[in-house]
Amino acid sequence: MEVGYTNTNNIQDTLAIYTALAPWLPLPLDPPGVGGYGKAMGAGWWSGCCHCGNGGRGRLWVLLLLLWSCQRASPQCPERCHCTWESGEVQCMDGGLREVPQGLPTDTVSLHLERNLIRSIPEGAFRDLPHLRDLHLSHNRIESLSSGALRHLSADLRLLDLSHNRLRQASREEFGSTRAKTRLFHNPWHCDCALQELVEMLNLEPETVNEIVCESSARGAGEGGRWEEAGGAGEHAGQPLVKLLDSGVNFCSLQRKTTDVAMLVTMFVWFFMVIVYVVYYVRQNQAEARRHLEYLKSLPSPRKAATETDTLSTGF
Repeated sequence: MEVGYTNTNNIQDTLAIYTALAPWLPLPLDPPGVGGYGKAMGAGWWSGCCHCGNGGRGRLWVLLLLLWSCQRASPQCPERCHCTWESGEVQCMDGGLREVPQGLPTDTVSLHLERNLIRSIPEGAFRDLPHLRDLHLSHNRIESLSSGALRHLSADLRLLDLSHNRLRQASREEFGSTRAKTRLFHNPWHCDCALQELVEMLNLEPETVNEIVCESSARGAGEGGRWEEAGGAGEHAGQPLVKLLDSGVNFCSLQRKTTDVAMLVTMFVWFFMVIVYVVYYVRQNQAEARRHLEYLKSLPSPRKAATETDTLSTGF
């Protein structure tokens, strides 16, 4: 049976409050216990309230209000989950859950979500769990992690289990700065630079590190200049990522080389545009200068005009 905060604890709290208030209540009642609740209801408690007038009904409403207050003040256990309040453990295994349940108790220490149908982890899914130390997400269908999905995990987190899922790619942004022991094995990983950097950052569980296997891979350093065919698995398919890195394969080298080439091409295009603009500017200036010179040549010469005036003066 699923146990929540509102089950036995509420009745016991109400019983304690009732016992404390019993001397001031005018009703000759026995407190309704957990086991004999129905018996007490039928043995005079309810009938007495019905025949004791408005004062008795007022006392009844006080008891009902106390019960409602205790239920409202108590936190709830999510549906399809079992909560153990003493240890702070929340078990939601085999519940058919399709997403991380809402309303998890804030004092949760160990959260078990194994063997569900969860496909993604949204950002801030565990933001309100400051005491979380063990997070079990294995045997789900997780295909992606939102940016910063695990960034808000507690600094005291000891174990993060993401094994037996459908993760293909992941980067440091999704995991934040967690230092918990992490399980990533049995996922269809695409080994590339982002995964290499992530593996180098995480505190992987030593017993399972060799089970992080590349289902497909990008081309690493020293593997020729031919690009991988689209959709190809790569020659590293089926090999453990850690062993590839130990053997000298570097998936980040191709990315850095591609970045350098892109920068060189960009600089060449920029210089070419500058040169084209300079040539265009010079030619435009030359054309303007020629047109201005032709205009000046077309104007009447001042010297010729003075000679014609002298000739006329001599004739007169």
